[in-house]
Amino acid sequence: MFQSYEYLFPLVIGYLIGSVPFGLIITRAAGLGDIRKIGSGNIGATNVLRTGQKFLAVFTLFFDILKGSAPVLLFSANSNLEFGLVAGASAVFGHNFPIWLKFKGGKGVATTIGIYLAAFWPVGIATCVAWMLVAVTFRYSSLAALVSLSLPPLYFCWLEKYGALWIPLILVALSFFRHSGNIKRLATGKEPKLFPKKDYE
Repeated sequence: MFQSYEYLFPLVIGYLIGSVPFGLIITRAAGLGDIRKIGSGNIGATNVLRTGQKFLAVFTLFFDILKGSAPVLLFSANSNLEFGLVAGASAVFGHNFPIWLKFKGGKGVATTIGIYLAAFWPVGIATCVAWMLVAVTFRYSSLAALVSLSLPPLYFCWLEKYGALWIPLILVALSFFRHSGNIKRLATGKEPKLFPKKDYE
């Protein structure tokens, strides 16, 4: 068993890694200005996509996933996997509440998926597939996030990873909290779609 203070280092390092605002850095470097003044105002890949720069959105997505994967791999290398999962979860909090941006960040979907890809790749792949299926079917990024990120606790049970189950449960709760505004708009039919029909016309 690990003492509670032993989690402090992975928590701090994971948070600092997660708080790097790649979406903001990439769009500014590309001359697009402040991504927080576009679309939803978030720093994640979905909002970068709203700039019309698909390559930059993919670039942002890659680094946001890496923010979740890197802490898991770093702290799981020579210790218990739970350390890595804790560091990864802390990275999600860092992405959502980055100290550099006055704690106003993204929603941590890609970073959360990055955790699962590094810790248990079948869980990560299944989460990605669920996101894509919901996104393509209903064309709501927020709904895809809520559905896909609600499934990993079930996957953890199936894999009998009961000792680490509390981590995906916390991430589910965080996701619903961060998407509270989206949930209200979904309920009232005011949520903007990821792929508007005009894109296909």
